[in-house]
Amino acid sequence: MTTASIKKMNILAIGAHPDDIEIGCGGTLAKYASYGHNIFMFIATDGNAGGIGKIRKKEQVNAAKILNVKDIFWGGYIDTEMEVHKEAIMKVEDIINKTQPDSIFINYSDDTHQDHRHIAAITNSATRYIRNVLLYETPTTQNFQPNVFVDIGRQFLDIKMESLKAHESQIDKTNIMGVSILELAQSAAHFRGVQARVAFAEAFQSLRLFINI
Repeated sequence: MTTASIKKMNILAIGAHPDDIEIGCGGTLAKYASYGHNIFMFIATDGNAGGIGKIRKKEQVNAAKILNVKDIFWGGYIDTEMEVHKEAIMKVEDIINKTQPDSIFINYSDDTHQDHRHIAAITNSATRYIRNVLLYETPTTQNFQPNVFVDIGRQFLDIKMESLKAHESQIDKTNIMGVSILELAQSAAHFRGVQARVAFAEAFQSLRLFINI
């Protein structure tokens, strides 16, 4: 099957903060983009609790360019203060209506960061009519038991790493002495790859996964 014969899909990745999406599913998004699919992002906050908001937004734009993202939507919520309420659900629903996604990627729901938990809960309601919803892991995720794996290989791992490097202000902010976000990403990709019996992979837990046979 040639690239030209593949039906173009819309893929929406949702993150609580700048860099969540890159660490969670950057390789998968790069792989989708390589086939010509349309990639969209929704970032709920500007991440100003972990840095300067304006800088983090600029870094996110640069990272999105590396992943060939078609458009970025911003939620405008305050970092660490996200709440689950009707207005937030309606905002995500509006982005879904605008992008008409075939698949959605979102932070995993069990996480030590409250914004990650809350955006997952918000999206759980907003995506109730979406067939494919996959939850990704970040370094603060806990109790994650993946049941879906994407082979990203060296090619798309390298693109993922470049997109993470675009978040310059965050590279060393892992709260783990001497370990950068790049090292965490590399280790996770190798570990999930071993689980999936490939060299490098990203792992997901499916909220819903539609397989048309």
